[in-house]
Amino acid sequence: MEDMERPLAPRGARAADRMRDYLDAEGIRPELVLCSSALRTRETLGRVLPGLGPELTVRIEPSLYSFESDQLLDRLREVPADVGSVMLIGHNPAMQELASHLAFEGDRLDELRQSFPTAALAELEIPRSSWVQLTPGSGRLERFVVPRELGSG
Repeated sequence: MEDMERPLAPRGARAADRMRDYLDAEGIRPELVLCSSALRTRETLGRVLPGLGPELTVRIEPSLYSFESDQLLDRLREVPADVGSVMLIGHNPAMQELASHLAFEGDRLDELRQSFPTAALAELEIPRSSWVQLTPGSGRLERFVVPRELGSG
């Protein structure tokens, strides 16, 4: 089976369900969701989407099927300036590297740099006037949540 068509493992499905409940309970409402076109990321999106609220735009993009953080950063730089928040659903090691490079500080930054499990959430606050100005070290890790911390929900 090609990697693009590999489904979400049962453990990953349970992790995504926990994260959906967490996103809903915390009121996390991104304006834009960018998702890789790989099957497992689309399945993750399908599981977390009910927790994100009704007011959002979703884009599934083949270019996000990448294991290179620079490619993800380039995509984020293309986000229109009027979009205030973005959720990115992608693949490791790119997701972990992107969050590690963008964040210059944060209470759990060392943990994030050590491990970024399936369906983990890294929320970064990035002061900027436009996404095109996004650079390494320009953000602060506000929260890092891994599904195993969320119980068996």
